[in-house]
Amino acid sequence: MALNTQGSDTGTSTPGAVTATSSGSAAEENGGSSPVAHAGFFTLALGSVGVVYGDIGTSVIYALREALHAAEKAHGVLAREEVIGVISLIIWTLTIIVTLKYVVILLRADNNGEGGTLSLMALALRATGRSAPIIFVLGVAGAALFYGDAVITPAISVLSAVEGLTLVTPAFDGYVVPITIVIIAALFLVQRYGTAKVASWFGPITALWFVVMTIGGFLHIADDPGIFAAFNPYHAVSYVVTHGHTSLLVIGAAFLSVTGAEALYADLGHFGRKPIQATWLAFVFPALTANYLGQGALVLANPDAIKNPFYLLFPEWALLPVVLLATLATVIASQAVITGAYSMTRQAIQLKLLPRMEISHTSETHVGQIYMPQVNSILMVAVLLLVIMFGSSSKLATAYGISVTAEMVITACLAFIVVWRFWRWPLWVSALLIAPFLLIDLIFFGANLLKITEGGWLPILLALSIMFIMRTWVRGTKILFEKSRRADVPLAELVKNLEKSSVVRVPGTAVFLTSDPETAPSSLLHSLKHYRVLHQKNVLLTVVTSNTPRIDEADRVRIEPINDSFTRIFMTFGYMETPNVPAALALCRKQGWKYDIMSTSFFLSRRSIKPASHHLLARFQDKLFIKLAINASDATEYFHIPTGRVVEIGTQMSI
Repeated sequence: MALNTQGSDTGTSTPGAVTATSSGSAAEENGGSSPVAHAGFFTLALGSVGVVYGDIGTSVIYALREALHAAEKAHGVLAREEVIGVISLIIWTLTIIVTLKYVVILLRADNNGEGGTLSLMALALRATGRSAPIIFVLGVAGAALFYGDAVITPAISVLSAVEGLTLVTPAFDGYVVPITIVIIAALFLVQRYGTAKVASWFGPITALWFVVMTIGGFLHIADDPGIFAAFNPYHAVSYVVTHGHTSLLVIGAAFLSVTGAEALYADLGHFGRKPIQATWLAFVFPALTANYLGQGALVLANPDAIKNPFYLLFPEWALLPVVLLATLATVIASQAVITGAYSMTRQAIQLKLLPRMEISHTSETHVGQIYMPQVNSILMVAVLLLVIMFGSSSKLATAYGISVTAEMVITACLAFIVVWRFWRWPLWVSALLIAPFLLIDLIFFGANLLKITEGGWLPILLALSIMFIMRTWVRGTKILFEKSRRADVPLAELVKNLEKSSVVRVPGTAVFLTSDPETAPSSLLHSLKHYRVLHQKNVLLTVVTSNTPRIDEADRVRIEPINDSFTRIFMTFGYMETPNVPAALALCRKQGWKYDIMSTSFFLSRRSIKPASHHLLARFQDKLFIKLAINASDATEYFHIPTGRVVEIGTQMSI
């Protein structure tokens, strides 16, 4: 699908036609697209350790602890087979959901090397060959749920790490929340400087974290070698079957062990399929397994260790260094989900789901490293509120899981459509492949729903709020578009009339940004009305967003001459790209169209939106849409147009 971008002719977005665009294949060497094609395999693998596996790697601090606490609440004392059953449940959850579903299957469902919910949605839409509302809604819901993860992950990760200080000395008991607030605030405040300078440290630090957790696990496996029975899936199934309602609570807590698994797919474009797969199978999965086995053996040998089995793996002299390393690891895990929120927001803006926002590029060499001040501020406030509201990782764990499990259910549904329609597998084979994963995801989702009254309402409320904002923006821009069409003049009619008129011609080129290439832009009509002049060359520029993540320069621009004075130019950007209009116009020279920025003026129409007496939206949606439109980033900055070459013409519209 190719979508007209927002703000082409106005200060807000306008919906456009959906058309098919072709998609290239992922790079073969690394299993990704061009952004990773020239990097070494080891470099990509090490980088994936820091970014892709940071979240799932820090879940060892609290996942087993919360699962054992959930099991303990039912009976007071945990039996040996119950501990083994919980460990088995975690190990097989990692095996089925992460290894089989994400590493083996979903990493192959790339959209020009890019992954993530919106990429999967784009593949599903392309596979159906038409606009499918249910697929679009699933994609939007998945994106909205991601923000729930982006808010909760920094809060629970940093809290769980800092809580280890209370084991070093009880003097830290009253300072866990203040220290966490300081760390999180510092993390968000340094975002404006970009991650380029510190990103090179992410991989080595997180790799050291996995090495340390592996050592910690091996130090205690010998405490009770019977823990190896957890490799037998019988113990996991037996626990679930024989423990009724308690097993659902344990399943919900055990799911914490795979939080961050969605990053495997979302970060596909940054590191490539093969480096991510190799890192998981050869390094990360064995490290997690060894640590969970060690924690389980420790609890079997010393039941009192259930209060914090991860940190008690280590001798007292090593506790403080491990806590500090854990804090660094959780900050890195939080960094990954924060930058993921930036990337997701940029995709949503390009797909017209949200208004334009300021985007700053923090690296001259890595196009994916961006900073979005508005998103950063909202996330920081939300995360700090969570820390203050819940106060501990155990309490916050009740809010965790629902958004991630719901997103995994959506991913499985979209994956079925892609396997069936895009990969063209038989229906029964597609169902046989995806149905088991969907069933497991639904079980985990149902188990996590039991946490709604204890805090699980939070990610659901957050996701619904974001979906409502997206719905309001899409609906509002559609209403504005339809209203403006009633007063529009067909471009062909205007061009024909101008050929017969004696309007004064002035030298230079005028570029009119428009979302509808078949009608005359309001900025052109107002220019003729007020200035009574026409430039020698006039360009009707339409910027569209493709359903592919990036577009080759050869396919960036398409020129359609109308007559000696008017030309249509279509400019296409991928949904992972930030539009740069002047740079793209320079490519027109290769097609014989002369372009000189110093003799070119860009005409934009800035709409002032007022509430109408007859409301097409609910009154509170009117106010929300107007607020969003007012705070939308300026089109000049968004399209990287030099401010000295811009002429803005104001118009008023009601909604």
